[in-house]
Amino acid sequence: MVHEGAEDPMAALGLPALSRVAICGGTHGNELSGVYLLRELQKSRQEEAPDSVALVTVMSNPRAVQQCRRYTETDLNRCFTDATLSSPISDRTPYEIVRAQELNALLGPKGSADAVDLVCDLHNTTANMGLCFISYSDCDWICLHICRHLQMPSTPVRYLHYNIPQSEAYSLESVGKHGFAMEIGPQPHGVIRADIMGIMAEGVRLMLDWVCRFNSGEQFKGDKMEVYTLVRNVDYPRDPATHSIIAAIHPQLQDRDFCLLHHGDPLFLHFSGKTECYPWAEPLYPFFVNEGAYYEKGIALSLAHKNTVGIPPICVQRD
Repeated sequence: MVHEGAEDPMAALGLPALSRVAICGGTHGNELSGVYLLRELQKSRQEEAPDSVALVTVMSNPRAVQQCRRYTETDLNRCFTDATLSSPISDRTPYEIVRAQELNALLGPKGSADAVDLVCDLHNTTANMGLCFISYSDCDWICLHICRHLQMPSTPVRYLHYNIPQSEAYSLESVGKHGFAMEIGPQPHGVIRADIMGIMAEGVRLMLDWVCRFNSGEQFKGDKMEVYTLVRNVDYPRDPATHSIIAAIHPQLQDRDFCLLHHGDPLFLHFSGKTECYPWAEPLYPFFVNEGAYYEKGIALSLAHKNTVGIPPICVQRD
């Protein structure tokens, strides 16, 4: 079958079937859409998706989930670099580093032929970002085609690219041959919202639908997609002596993730009443605006530029 009027089947790029797919939740223990959706998947004993796709469901950080905390000792979703995964373990090693190596053994090893074919790691953000794919590649045709398939009328769907070498890729999805974080918000940490969880459930359903159709031999036509690539992170204005925050996100920017910022646009509102404006000449797109978990990381927002990426037609590779 040819998908959506695709052209000459001979022009399609053949890629290996996605035989093993991992869905992970609770990498951050207080991001509850993924926690509860994963529990529902496990409760239904859905160990195999249709069309013989082996589906692995993993509660990534059970200790943090039990405590409803982002992490217990260190951020698990920063523990998947090659250096951390190969570091020696002792009785002083933080739990999350031990857990990262366990997950790498279960789903990887990272960068090996034995790694699962696709990792989808479920996350929530307090920022008004809709549904975002976060990936370390802007030419992973599997992830880009899945993201294109997920376009939904109920929420905007965007593709975020972190231009980081695979060896330095620090989050769980980097363990698979293909992988992305499915980031959905806004939702406060430690809270479950039915609308946000519903969007996540639909995103997972559509992802599995695409995988099954791809594995069955359906061809997906080429197209163009917008990809947002991280340029820089921006910290809050701080007191030079105490390093305390002295400003908040400006009301005109709050909840306006992915609005294009130009030089002179309001960025921060100082507690003194002064407005601090966007200082750069290049217009960029803000995201993770006022993310609650990023105060400890010194990030008030991130900035990206937007490119249009051509994605080729693809189909499953046949022997």
